[in-house]
Amino acid sequence: MSSIQDMIRTHPRSGVAPAALVACIEACFDCAQVCTSCADACLGEPEPRHLTRCIRLNLDCADICDSTGRVLTRQTEPSSALIRSQLRACVEACRLCADECERHAEHGMEHCRVCAHVCRRCERACAELLEHVA
Repeated sequence: MSSIQDMIRTHPRSGVAPAALVACIEACFDCAQVCTSCADACLGEPEPRHLTRCIRLNLDCADICDSTGRVLTRQTEPSSALIRSQLRACVEACRLCADECERHAEHGMEHCRVCAHVCRRCERACAELLEHVA
């Protein structure tokens, strides 16, 4: 059992689909780390200039995923409207980043392949949790 799973399970006000919530929080924080690392790997490539859009989307996605994970972690008096907006923003950021990374993965950039996979997983986790938020 993960630490966040323990926290959500023991929180006195935890409500919305705990399994989907934990999966989404973990996916968001994982995606934030991987996107940050992918941006750094892009900067380390021999010709990083053609990766400017990818780097930008990696960093934007990392920030949005990190923010989403933190917002979802707080369970006391949540705003459903805010959570839905945050989840939709995260879905979009992950989709855009994955689309861009997939383009570079086709040209042999393995770090972009890994990043695209993690972004797609986070995109799905956020979309699934969105179905449970009233």
